[in-house]
Amino acid sequence: MAFERIPVSILTGFLGAGKSTLLNRLLKDPDMADAAIIINEFGDVSIDHLLVERSGEGIIELAEGCLCCTVRGELVDTLAELMDGIQTGRLKPVKRVVIETTGLADPAPVMQSIMGNPVIAQNFMLNGVITVVDAVNGASTLDHHEEAIKQVAVADRLVLTKRKLASADAVAALIARLGDLNPRAAVEDGDQETWSAAVLLDNGLYDFASKSADVSRWLGEEAAHDKDHHRGDHHHHDHDHHHHHHDVNRHNASIRSFSIMHDRPIDPMAIEMFVDLLRSAHGEKLLRMKAIVALSDNLDRPLVLHGVQSIFHPPQRLQAWPDPQDRRTRMVLITKDLSEDFVKDLFAAFTGTATIDRPDRQAMTDNPLAVPGLTF
Repeated sequence: MAFERIPVSILTGFLGAGKSTLLNRLLKDPDMADAAIIINEFGDVSIDHLLVERSGEGIIELAEGCLCCTVRGELVDTLAELMDGIQTGRLKPVKRVVIETTGLADPAPVMQSIMGNPVIAQNFMLNGVITVVDAVNGASTLDHHEEAIKQVAVADRLVLTKRKLASADAVAALIARLGDLNPRAAVEDGDQETWSAAVLLDNGLYDFASKSADVSRWLGEEAAHDKDHHRGDHHHHDHDHHHHHHDVNRHNASIRSFSIMHDRPIDPMAIEMFVDLLRSAHGEKLLRMKAIVALSDNLDRPLVLHGVQSIFHPPQRLQAWPDPQDRRTRMVLITKDLSEDFVKDLFAAFTGTATIDRPDRQAMTDNPLAVPGLTF
């Protein structure tokens, strides 16, 4: 039986640009009902898949690590297993696949995995790259992170978020810079609430020739890497990119990902003071923070925190725990030149207890600064 190739869209963008927010808005479109969503995170504790607003069916969470390198083989295997399940009737057919990459991902290896692997290319087609860009931090991000430049350069569409938080001059300058990096990509208003999946995701077969010469070079380098290291075996699991194999949680010596897990309810004032001090005193070093928090004033409705440097979204309460069997606080931070021990000590000082993943630290006394009863 012949099967049409399934379109695959890559949703990328630097840390905190708004990929998950955009994905949640896309999922409200009925056209996404038969989509498979593949989510990858950078770190050892997963949160993103818990915050996607749909049932667990159709959501595939890749293992820890960065999608650009350490779990690349797993991405290939995941797509192969998805197709095998559809063809054998074990899984229902899907209309499209959307891959949300971690914000630190170099998109070129992900793209090459889809276009260059013979088995994957026979069953899937790269249907476009959508890159989310933060209007507030976008210029600085492009100045300091090569991954962000690549994410913009390979895009078919650029979604500019947080425009209302930036000045008109800053937005205009950023749009001009994006146009220099990728003159053919359409720039969309990322602050709109309603999205058409077909309009945003259906960009046709990816045409790298329409992008800059750099894009062709990056993809060529990845193809050469595949030939040298994988030797055509799509099940090869030696994910030893020479610049990453030693540590899945590091892209360079200054950027680190770590997690905090906590098994006791936290006073709302304590978490508020912890976050406020972290962002006000060390915001420039806080590349990303995501958390789902168990609060003592309402154990049934966890708090969700999203922050990028000094800018945090208003805290929101979920209607219920995504996993009723696991009500622990989970916090993932990606920092630059900010000590993991310092952040964990600060958290322990405000919550008055040691974290689960540091059993060697003696539990501290109750936080005298916590004010019970405050609604966060």
